[in-house]
Amino acid sequence: MTKKETKQISVAFVCLGNICRSPMAEAIFTHKVKTLGLSKFFNKIDSFGTSSYHVGDDPDFRSSQTCKKHGVPVNHHAKHFEPKFFNEFDYVICMDESNLYNLNERIRSKTSTKNEARLFGDWNTDGKFKTIVDDPYYGGIDGFEYNFQQCSYFSEEFLKQELDVEL
Repeated sequence: MTKKETKQISVAFVCLGNICRSPMAEAIFTHKVKTLGLSKFFNKIDSFGTSSYHVGDDPDFRSSQTCKKHGVPVNHHAKHFEPKFFNEFDYVICMDESNLYNLNERIRSKTSTKNEARLFGDWNTDGKFKTIVDDPYYGGIDGFEYNFQQCSYFSEEFLKQELDVEL
């Protein structure tokens, strides 16, 4: 029925501080997985930051507010991405090129792994949204709403492409 019938997969979302984009992506992805009845295909969904500026902090209130507006629960405290996570997650998904570079060139070099980070926008099959999930931190609520729409679409496309399911 799907490509991933026997093996559960793990997914990590990564941005700079782990308070805006990646916890939003984690919340949306987790919500879609649960509401679509696909939980059996996943053993871990989490998010991290490439910096440790906000470790332990709640997500930015605008990120949480946007998710809650759409009925998506958020339960997260910021964490820092460690090199060992390349071996613990099947997919390491970055929001932008800066974090992608930091993970693949700096952090991955500290561990033995074949895994590489990818952009969440790699699952943007029809160009409906910008490939990069821009940091909305210094802007208004509109940036968070756009991020929400992007992450929702990219999550659905990931599930379709990686699990070979119809949504």
